Amino acid sequence: MSSTLVVGKVVCITGSSRGIGRACAIEFAKHGATGLVLHYFGDDETTKEIQTLKQEIEGTYSPAKVTTIPGDIADPKTATTIINAGVSAFGRIDVLVSNAGICPFAEFLTMPQATWERTRQVNLDGSFYVTQAAANQMKNQTPQGGSIIGISSISALVGGEYQCHYTPTKAAILSLMQSCAVALGKYNIRANALLPGTIATDINKEDLSDDAKREGMIKRTCLGRLGQPDDLAGPAVFLASDLAKYVTGASLLVDGGLFVNLQ
Repeated sequence: MSSTLVVGKVVCITGSSRGIGRACAIEFAKHGATGLVLHYFGDDETTKEIQTLKQEIEGTYSPAKVTTIPGDIADPKTATTIINAGVSAFGRIDVLVSNAGICPFAEFLTMPQATWERTRQVNLDGSFYVTQAAANQMKNQTPQGGSIIGISSISALVGGEYQCHYTPTKAAILSLMQSCAVALGKYNIRANALLPGTIATDINKEDLSDDAKREGMIKRTCLGRLGQPDDLAGPAVFLASDLAKYVTGASLLVDGGLFVNLQ
């Protein structure tokens, strides 16, 4: 069943070939988005994934159309290419979901500098570049405005032994969305953050392959299960829709009750 929550909107999603990004793309199409600007890394695997996603959306959710853009999100040029491609295909950008990210688990004391650099470049620098590019387009288009959604993490609020390079980037994305809300409100641009808890995706597949750790994480959630990518998709559509037209600078924790379940 489809709805009209984001009917006619043009939605740009980074890191959309799998996981949360892919689920968001399908959910936006389901709720009426007519233009989907889907970024992916561009290696053989993500290229195959994005092709199947395009086929699924255009074959199931007419009149939704998809344009796909490969590139390393850590490169500032990629952000410009993504937004330009979206405008060329659909005339405007109404929604940005800045989702692309990596989390190569590493021990802090022996972590190579390259691991820190790459994680920061992809997660934070990439999010900054594409947010800035999208915001400029939203400011200059007619009618002016849009919705920017940064995919942060519960890791913005809590620590992780093997995430000393990752958690700072997610805290920074939360802060970026807060400041962008202040900077961009005058242009009718809203900026909010989604903070997923433990979501079963490729980013943590290896970590969760430890059965004892997986069961421990499940038991820590109030809802008694790990999150699935589509658990983030509904909240993303909400923040992009007019149901959230007075919501900006906010953060929404989507974690099945993991954060509050201390005792």
